[in-house]
Amino acid sequence: MNSTIEQLTDATFSEAVSEGITVIDFWADWCGPCRAMAPQFERAAQLRPQYRFAKVDVDAEPHLASRYAVRSIPTLMVLRDGEPVAAQAGVIAAEALVEALDRLATGAADNAEAREAA
Repeated sequence: MNSTIEQLTDATFSEAVSEGITVIDFWADWCGPCRAMAPQFERAAQLRPQYRFAKVDVDAEPHLASRYAVRSIPTLMVLRDGEPVAAQAGVIAAEALVEALDRLATGAADNAEAREAA
């Protein structure tokens, strides 16, 4: 696994996602589509090192999957400062993922500027 991708557990989750944008891949070792998603996720992490990328093994951490209502895998979830802002089940190409992340990050910057102007 790419060194820029953390494996999260219930013990490490809250601190790891508390600041900034974190992309989480909810996956399982036995899941074929999850194995297909892995290189796309690793590529996205290489393309956008400014975001945090992490994985949660749903078999090892079922309570995390339950907390975020993950019903199918792979599911990618984006959290901003610990709060979910987007989720998508299924395999997603690295390029599509980074484009979506950039849109979310730009939207966050636009919202922060609007709050400061008010």
